[in-house]
Amino acid sequence: MSQTTRHPGLNLGSKHQSADDQAETEVFGFWVFMMSDAILFGLLMATYVVMRPNTNGGPGPQELFELKSIFIETMLLLASSVAIGFSHLALKHEPRPVKMVLWLLIAMALALTFVGFEIHDFLKMFSEGGTPQRSGFLSSFFALVPLHGLHVTFSCLWAVAILGQMLVYGLDDRVKLSMVRLAVLWHFLDIVWIGIFSIVYIGGLA
Repeated sequence: MSQTTRHPGLNLGSKHQSADDQAETEVFGFWVFMMSDAILFGLLMATYVVMRPNTNGGPGPQELFELKSIFIETMLLLASSVAIGFSHLALKHEPRPVKMVLWLLIAMALALTFVGFEIHDFLKMFSEGGTPQRSGFLSSFFALVPLHGLHVTFSCLWAVAILGQMLVYGLDDRVKLSMVRLAVLWHFLDIVWIGIFSIVYIGGLA
C-alpha cells in the first residue's frame, strides 16, 4: 500500500509493516467510532449550558467549584497525554518496549491522580450540598463530568490489559494496534476535558 494513502498520525512506520497495514483501516475505524462519544459529550455539554442557571435555590458554580484543584487536574491530564504520546513514539521508533512501557506507566499514574483529585472534588461538593438531585444545574454537571472521569479510568484499565497482553504474547501486532487505539482515545479525552474545563468550570466561574 502506498505510503501517500496513509491517514496522518495513524501509521506505525515501515518498521512495523504488518501492524501498519492493519492500522490503516482499523485505527481510522476507531476514530469514526469515537465520534459517537463526541456526539454524546457534545449533547451533555449543551444540556449543561441550558441547565446551568437552574440552581433551584441551591449552591451554584461559584460556591462549589475550586479553580486551583481544577487547574491541577487539567495539568495532570495534559501531562498524561504527553506521556502517552512519548509511549507511542517509543513503540514506533525503539526496538525494545522498555521506554514504551515506562511512559505508559507514567501516563497511567498521572491519569489516576487526576481521577483521585476529581473524586475529592465530588466529595467536597457533596459535603456542601452539591448533590445531583439538588438542582438541574447539578444533575447536568454530574451527568457530564463523572462520565469523562469514567472514560479516563477505563482507559487506564485498557492500558493494564495491554501490559497483560505483552506479558502473554509479547509485542505483537495486536498489542501495537491496541496501543495506537489507546493513544487515540487518550488524546480524545484530553480534547473533551478542555471543553469541560472551558464550558463547565471557566464558564461557571466567569
